Amino acid sequence: MDAISIVVSVYNEAEVVEQFHTELMRQTSLMDSPVDVIYVDDGSTDGSERLLDALAHEDPRVAVVHLSRNYGHEAAMIAGIDHAGGQAVICMDADLQNPPACIPDMVTAFRSGHDVVSMVRRSRADGTWLYRWASRSFYRIINRLSDTSLTPNASDFFLVSRRVADILRHDYRERSRFLRGIIQLVGFPRVAIEYDAPPRAAGRSKYSLFKLLAFSVTAIASFSKGPLKLAIYAGVFFALLSLLLIAYSLYMWLFHLPVSGYTTLVVFLSAFASILFFILGIMGYYIGFIFDEVKQRPIYSVRQVVHSPNPDCQS
Repeated sequence: MDAISIVVSVYNEAEVVEQFHTELMRQTSLMDSPVDVIYVDDGSTDGSERLLDALAHEDPRVAVVHLSRNYGHEAAMIAGIDHAGGQAVICMDADLQNPPACIPDMVTAFRSGHDVVSMVRRSRADGTWLYRWASRSFYRIINRLSDTSLTPNASDFFLVSRRVADILRHDYRERSRFLRGIIQLVGFPRVAIEYDAPPRAAGRSKYSLFKLLAFSVTAIASFSKGPLKLAIYAGVFFALLSLLLIAYSLYMWLFHLPVSGYTTLVVFLSAFASILFFILGIMGYYIGFIFDEVKQRPIYSVRQVVHSPNPDCQS
């Protein structure tokens, strides 16, 4: 049967990582495919490293990739995909909000011919109304601006076949990326499976509202040049507004009427300056992307890879 590699991103999850591993092994033991697990320690500082190394020494199916520092969730998933050798690669988090019980259904979808299996949140137990509204708004905006239609509420819990994983290893190496969107962009047979996300088993989310907002802006900029078109739209708008002001001023001059334009002038110049600097900020953001790509710095650096001490078990 096809070997399955499971990539698990870990950042300060010492409170839950052992519970997660127990549940993961319980679910995968019911499968008829060989499974290996790659934990990617994304610069944890809470003791997760020690716990992960213990799992790797106890279980020959487990390997741990320690990154040199915290590079972020997206980079950690890329690192895991780069080290995975299975015919299918499943990416998930260690907080148990990506239920391991869904893995058999994902593998079944893969065996039926799908190269990409996106897990879509139907509900989220600990999601506030603000988070749900922000999520809906994000997908509405990115689908409006992007040429690629993304499945709303798709998560970083997904499966890709080996050929899609190879494409991610060699072709999609952006320094700023939106991985759950990229796997929908590659164009291979894809299916979405809905699931209900339970509350975190322990700890708390590493994403604040500000970080989620920043990540959303990066994702939109990565998938669309639409924000750059604001310069054209703003230019047309202010050109029309200027024509109206010119017509108004000529009318007042022809009929020798007093012109009271101080307030209008101040409002016009203030609005124009605000829009101009906003557009310059957007352009600067895109130029920053170009700067990051030109430098060609690595997406991540590996400090150490830990396998089982038994050489016959190492991959």
